[in-house]
Amino acid sequence: MPILEIFSQGEEIVTGQTVDTNSTWLSEQSVALGFTVSRHTAVGDKLGDLIALLKEIAQRADGCLCTGGLGPTSDDLTAEAVAAAFNLPLEFDETAYRQIERYFNNRKRPMPATNRKQALLPQGSIRLDNDWGTAPGFAVRAGRCWFAFMPGVPSEMRGMFIERVKPLLTERFVLNPSRLVTIKTLGIGESDIQQRLDGVSMPDSVQLGFRAGVDEVQTKLLFPANYPETDRTTLTEQIAARLGDFVFGIDGLSENTGNLAAVVDKLMRVAGKTLAVVETASQGLLAAKCPGATWLKSALFEQSLSALGQRLAVAVDANDLAATGVRLAKALQAQNPTDFVLIQLYEGSPAQFQDKDRTIILYNTLLTQGSLQQNRHNLGGPLGRKQNQAALLGLDLLRRHLQNRKI
Repeated sequence: MPILEIFSQGEEIVTGQTVDTNSTWLSEQSVALGFTVSRHTAVGDKLGDLIALLKEIAQRADGCLCTGGLGPTSDDLTAEAVAAAFNLPLEFDETAYRQIERYFNNRKRPMPATNRKQALLPQGSIRLDNDWGTAPGFAVRAGRCWFAFMPGVPSEMRGMFIERVKPLLTERFVLNPSRLVTIKTLGIGESDIQQRLDGVSMPDSVQLGFRAGVDEVQTKLLFPANYPETDRTTLTEQIAARLGDFVFGIDGLSENTGNLAAVVDKLMRVAGKTLAVVETASQGLLAAKCPGATWLKSALFEQSLSALGQRLAVAVDANDLAATGVRLAKALQAQNPTDFVLIQLYEGSPAQFQDKDRTIILYNTLLTQGSLQQNRHNLGGPLGRKQNQAALLGLDLLRRHLQNRKI
């Protein structure tokens, strides 16, 4: 596969003032096309550093996607660096200038004289029109490498990549994209996943990787383009079976399942069920993760157990939250005739819940038309993390019930 690098330019990147989301997005796009992404490099606004890096990349990579440094100010040095690195004098591009001028005219604003700089492009380069901002991009070949230079503003970069750069990449390179399959889990960590996969015979051509996020842990399988589809499905299913009921979705085999909330939303809609929920711990975050969910008929965000008992006219017992959860669920279902009722309760006071150094126990109760299911989980960390985990664990309880998985 062709080797490609990602190159980000800007002092704000190397000093940490700006998070470089462009490189992540471009890497995902490039791998999906069939490139091997070998490096991410960031350089500040120093002409000598830019020139040196461009010369290095020209000798070691087949392609390079570059972002930033195309603006009108003195610290935007990309075009100048390319001209110096590859002996390609800057030339005034009349079409680029008219496009920049039109951008300002359409917004009823005078164009500053400094913007003329953006129309200076390296000799022999291909202009990449910018329909989303003022900075035109450009593409040029130097050494073994084909470079594409795009703005650093993410919205402009993404539009230019999709509309201008991607078609050029597919014309210039023979690409056989790999196939990425992602197994998504909740409630199990990377080390436990690795242990469960011990003994699985992994072909040398398949890359296994893991990614732990806030809302899920992903087990990633990257298959080469020529890997047989039946073998890909068999290996994926074998690994998913090892991970068991923790798996809530698999992307890359047929359709993409989305996040946990999307999985639950589809299951609820297909089942034709409705839900009422009490969010003492997630405080509305569960409902917020499911915007537009017509199956969510009632959501209470009361944090105080005693206030919740008064609201539903139920006797509560802080020392027996399991039994209290059942009584609250039945009372809420009587007030809101839904198919399911989900009750979140937790040990301790709201102040203790907010204490980042305190681990609390979350009690979930799910009352359905034919069953009553409960589980407990330990929640730790800052308030936001506890709220998010409570929301996810509530949704996962719904998912497991709807999929007939172990609670």
